[in-house]
Amino acid sequence: MTKLFATRFALVAMMTMLVSPAMSAQQGDEMPPPSKPGKPINTGDVLSGELNAMKVRDVKNGKRVATYQITSEPRRLPPPNGLCNLETGPETFQLVTSTDAQATQLKSFVGKEISVKVDEIACASDAGQMSEAVITKWSLIRKQ
Repeated sequence: MTKLFATRFALVAMMTMLVSPAMSAQQGDEMPPPSKPGKPINTGDVLSGELNAMKVRDVKNGKRVATYQITSEPRRLPPPNGLCNLETGPETFQLVTSTDAQATQLKSFVGKEISVKVDEIACASDAGQMSEAVITKWSLIRKQ
């Protein structure tokens, strides 16, 4: 019986020695400082980032339509939207195409860095939107 107790005690002591360095290493980790909100973006400002295309089902007729999204640094929208209930502000911006000409224009820039002049922007509010913010009125800025 004492041999069994000694074996189990040795096993527990060895496990404690192996686990304690890992526990002390975890206790040494500090929380990173909180992220700062992104810089503000207002009507008339330029937003730059990589353009992505996604296929989404249209709610009205069920067809798959292309949706375009810019991935950028976090930005703060004008009031009352602000950070869109996010810690640093939205990083993905959906470009709403109002004409076929706009969709055709964006199609050639997919996967590339683009810049758009923002005329109207808001937080995403509809269910199923893939972006954190929506740009409803915009114009493409040509790089010289």
